Amino acid sequence: MANGSNGNGAPKPVRCAIYTRKSTDEGLNQDFNSLDAQRDAGEAYIRSQAGEGWVLLPEQYDDGGYTGANMDRPALRRLLADIQAKKVDCVVVYKVDRLSRSIRDFGKIMEILEKHGATFVSVTQQFNTTTSLGCRVGLSNRTGQGHGKLCLCRCRSALSLTPRSWPASR
Repeated sequence: MANGSNGNGAPKPVRCAIYTRKSTDEGLNQDFNSLDAQRDAGEAYIRSQAGEGWVLLPEQYDDGGYTGANMDRPALRRLLADIQAKKVDCVVVYKVDRLSRSIRDFGKIMEILEKHGATFVSVTQQFNTTTSLGCRVGLSNRTGQGHGKLCLCRCRSALSLTPRSWPASR
């Protein structure tokens, strides 16, 4: 999304929320943990986009000790509510799988973002719905990754067959 002007030539503010997640609570009591590292990367990315009007919202959306396999996470629920309330313009994550490990749930989240005019950026992967190219590349990478894993499983399965277990030639 090309950021418009606010009338005085400056870019319109893009209110950014950083979402972080770690599946276990192991290590979360350390002075600097995985959630902190994810947040630092997100903050640095937002600073790099300051010329486009990106600003970091003060609210923190951190789900430490929650799986990404479902959407039953308190910080994610708060984030989605704030998106629906039009308080967030862009969600920034370290990696796509921090937001969701389920393609179905990821699709649901993307629908909510689109419906409410919000965008999504993964700092370490080519996934950026603020541009049409970033969205296409991100989706192809996401679906390509799943296809690659399926092919790998099929190859491993085929390689595990011994000549004796092969079907007889006709």
